Amino acid sequence: MPWTKGDYPPSYKNQPEYLRDKAVEIANEVLKSTGDEGEAIATGLKHARKHFDEHSDEVPAKEK
Repeated sequence: MPWTKGDYPPSYKNQPEYLRDKAVEIANEVLKSTGDEGEAIATGLKHARKHFDEHSDEVPAKEK
């Protein structure tokens, strides 16, 4: 089942909103290709963190 900004995996609940939104976006793409929710959740969060590590200019100013 695809996730949204308001309906996301419980493991994302303590993440900053910008990171959670990116993780949901990535997880949905992984879910489309693999069909495995567990893999999608883990991969989404891992790659979202990596994305913002590499693109720190995209982190909202109030989150820095």
